[in-house]
Amino acid sequence: MPKVTHYKWYLYPTILLFVALTFSVTALLFYQWILAVVGYVVILLLGVLYYYIQSNYRKELGQYISTLSHRVNRAGEEAVTNLPVGIILYDQNYNIQWVNPYIHDLLPEEYLGQPLSIISSELPILLEDKNQEHRLKLGDLEHYVYERPNERLLYFFDMTETVETKERYNEEKTVIGIIFLDNYDEVTQSLEDQVTSSLRNKVVGLLNQWANEHDILLRSTDDDRFVAVFNQRALSEIETNQFQIIDQIREETSKDQVSLTLSIGIGTGERTMRELGSLAQSSLDLALGRGGDQVAIKEKSGQVRFYGGKTNAVEKRTRVRARVISHALRDFVRESNQVIVMGHKTPDMDAIGASIGVLKVAEVNDKDAYIVVDNENVSPDVQKLMDEVENHEYLWSRFISPAEALEQLTKQTLLVVVDTHKPSLVIEPKLLERVHRVVVLDHHRRGEEFIENPALVYMEPYASSASELVTELLEYQPNKVKMDALEATAMLAGMMVDTKHFSIRTGSRTFEAASYLKANGADTTAVQLLLKEDLENYNERSKLISRSVIYGNGMAIARGEEGQSYHQVLIAQAADTLLTMNDVRASFVISYRSDGRLSVSARSLGDVNVQVIMEKLGGGGHLTNAATQMDDTTLLEAESMLKEAIDQYLGGTSK
Repeated sequence: MPKVTHYKWYLYPTILLFVALTFSVTALLFYQWILAVVGYVVILLLGVLYYYIQSNYRKELGQYISTLSHRVNRAGEEAVTNLPVGIILYDQNYNIQWVNPYIHDLLPEEYLGQPLSIISSELPILLEDKNQEHRLKLGDLEHYVYERPNERLLYFFDMTETVETKERYNEEKTVIGIIFLDNYDEVTQSLEDQVTSSLRNKVVGLLNQWANEHDILLRSTDDDRFVAVFNQRALSEIETNQFQIIDQIREETSKDQVSLTLSIGIGTGERTMRELGSLAQSSLDLALGRGGDQVAIKEKSGQVRFYGGKTNAVEKRTRVRARVISHALRDFVRESNQVIVMGHKTPDMDAIGASIGVLKVAEVNDKDAYIVVDNENVSPDVQKLMDEVENHEYLWSRFISPAEALEQLTKQTLLVVVDTHKPSLVIEPKLLERVHRVVVLDHHRRGEEFIENPALVYMEPYASSASELVTELLEYQPNKVKMDALEATAMLAGMMVDTKHFSIRTGSRTFEAASYLKANGADTTAVQLLLKEDLENYNERSKLISRSVIYGNGMAIARGEEGQSYHQVLIAQAADTLLTMNDVRASFVISYRSDGRLSVSARSLGDVNVQVIMEKLGGGGHLTNAATQMDDTTLLEAESMLKEAIDQYLGGTSK
């Protein structure tokens, strides 16, 4: 019996009591010896009684501990042999030394001294990991393996039922989708009521058929809007077939000489219906901002997956929104004491032209405005325009550096960002942090990265250029706009560069905006002079194009030479030129830029969505015009990544 049970703290008070009693009786012996003798007898009897009680206590305690130890040993043996937990002891060479009956059933007859790999070839690999908890599948059963390296011991817990329950729970998670007919109002405004009703019935019938196939609850909330409630299992099934409902709606309605496109925003991963609905609406906004005719699926983590987006954004024939945005911009300008306009890094002709247009909006509302430009980081194709601006005394006084812009900020400053919506691409990100009111004017398809909390956003992917958007805003300013030839010419040059001289991404409103600029003094001859290139650039571009090859079905890929760098503009021009070749559906040019970064420029005529392909590589842009930049990547690695992204696009989704 353990020694600790012999000497407990309560023994000491008892001994002290006996000692005190003995001294008391001894003292009594000098006065009343008879009473003292009686006292000694009583002390003796108490001592005998105490000894008897203490002996019985120890005996019973020993029997209790012995019984308890036996029961614990029996329970341990039962646990080792009968519980559904596998136990393996192994030596320093990872050979099996002992197993319990549970794991014995999973092993061959001869297992002692055999390596752990006879259980599973994955087990030795898992044990090399520093993590002491692993997941391993043995046959049809899922196991969690807990490793105790100091004891060279493994525990196997059968978690099959738990894993199946978790998978079932994940499959049953609620998903909310918002379905929107992108151009329903545009298409039906000129149709008779009977034709409109027939068209909508066809669309509703197709949507109901799709919902029934995938067990989706579908309800219409408006003529062009539906709400869908389903689960994660149904979402996985729909993702497997790449949301064919989008193509089906477009193809079936086009048979009636009208082509309706569909956008779907889906929210998943949240616990509450309110949060799921908010995610779904945010996803729909993202899909529409990218031009519509696609699906955006946003998870709680912020990760977004895209499907579709195979067609160009449809030009809006109504100018109502342009007029509303123009008046809203006017109000923001009037409420400010100054306006600062900023484009993207290494601004192109469109960014400069759009910035000048916003400058005119501020002028017509009697407010000072300044354009932020880093003169040390201007592309060669814009340098000619900047040289002309330097000779224009007033216009040149409106251009300031990023440092000057930061110095003259006030609480009432309005910041207008043009030709981009990504904070990482603006000339001076600090301006976004320090200005409370920001307006975004852009024609690119919306990406996941976006400027936080803008006061006003005007994004129209159908537009040819940011200069076109700003020109329309100028047209709807209440006060008459006065422009000189250089200002109008710069804006027209921005439109011509982005449309490749009105050959791509050009709608009727593009020509209307160009006509407005022409009427205000734009000089097409001056534009041609601004866009002229020198012979050296032409030869370098031709050399880059000569290294192109055709990959797959009409994908032209040109890879530059190691150690050779080109300006971003030249890389983009090479992609444009490649696209003019026979049987080329999309062109990609890979090369190092002058700043040392690796660049990929992509172009297409609309048959291939190069934006989706570039997003796989971390970039973005338009359906027909996109790009990306990479760091710490070789040309061969970039080419391999590009080919993989092309293969994924041709076979599936963008993630």
